[in-house]
Amino acid sequence: MAAEIHPKPLTRRPVLLNKIEGSQDVVNTAVIIPKEDGVISVSEDRTIRIWLKRDSGQYWPSVYHSMPSPCSCMSFNQETRRLSVGMDNGFISEFVLAEDYNKMTPSRTFQAHQGRVTVVLFVLEMEWVLSTGQDKNFNWHCSESGQRLGGYRTTAWVSCLQYLCQTECVSRKHVTALCWDPVQRVLFSGSSDHSIIMWDIGGRKGTAIELQGHNEKVQGLCYAHHTRQLISCSSDGGIVIWNMDVKRQETPEWLDSDSCQKCEQPFFWNFKQMWDSKKIGLRQHHCRKCGKAMCGKCSSKRSTIPLMGFEFEVRVCDSCHESITDEDRAPTATFHDSKHSIVHIHYEVTRSWLLTSGADKIIKLWDMTPVVS
Repeated sequence: MAAEIHPKPLTRRPVLLNKIEGSQDVVNTAVIIPKEDGVISVSEDRTIRIWLKRDSGQYWPSVYHSMPSPCSCMSFNQETRRLSVGMDNGFISEFVLAEDYNKMTPSRTFQAHQGRVTVVLFVLEMEWVLSTGQDKNFNWHCSESGQRLGGYRTTAWVSCLQYLCQTECVSRKHVTALCWDPVQRVLFSGSSDHSIIMWDIGGRKGTAIELQGHNEKVQGLCYAHHTRQLISCSSDGGIVIWNMDVKRQETPEWLDSDSCQKCEQPFFWNFKQMWDSKKIGLRQHHCRKCGKAMCGKCSSKRSTIPLMGFEFEVRVCDSCHESITDEDRAPTATFHDSKHSIVHIHYEVTRSWLLTSGADKIIKLWDMTPVVS
């Protein structure tokens, strides 16, 4: 009797288009050149490189420019072909790229900070260069003259910056990535605590939806507004595609209590109840679905709650576990492995291409069409 062959179901996943190698150190920032088969990168090895795709199918530098200090960040504007590069010594250098991207002409260099430049952003509408640094300053300069127009002192050095329709939104401390959806007027922020929060700014309701789908620091966020999908990447190499076209629920606030809100056993700091009941206090836990304070025995179950953003199993109380159906556990995100520790990402929406640069000094280009659709 002949064996019956059952074909395996096709898995929708990002398609690796190319790997760009050759940098001698970590590539801190890289962008896909719109409407071109090219990439611009800046690296800790002090180089600015413009990679163009050759007839062989590989990317080779058409421009290789050495800077006086490690390049920490950059901003590229396609309309003016203006490239702004922030460096470890606090300086920002600006260049104008040729139409064929085979030449780079220096424009000006100015000292914007007293320490490493963490973010630089060119705003064409205002002719401003916005920058943040490890000196805890947020500054803005005139892009024509290089003159400082203003500044703001922050309590900690700023790690990311997003310009929102004539409003500057600065994030610092634990926030590591920002992304803005101009249609829904929603701001996404990624954090070093592995979480992503969706802030309802346009609706002005103050809602904050939490997304949990990474095991390490979130390094980059981008939003495909035409399909309402969020792409997030982290230093664990994970690429997660979130379906934002579903009605999500806010996570509840954790309630305070001196004893379990189900069995009423005292927690270990409730000395009076422990003495009165002659019982040893228990450790406090919280149900991620209802937010109640529970002991370990009354919250021994675990479950995913995708509509609350919990794609991994989290602690829930016994009663909430019974109320969660198989439909409630249906995932709202897909998970993919980039196979390198991601430092920075860039999404080119017209072609649905994703660029990831890693701590392994490699740049990868992905076709996201199979998963962003």
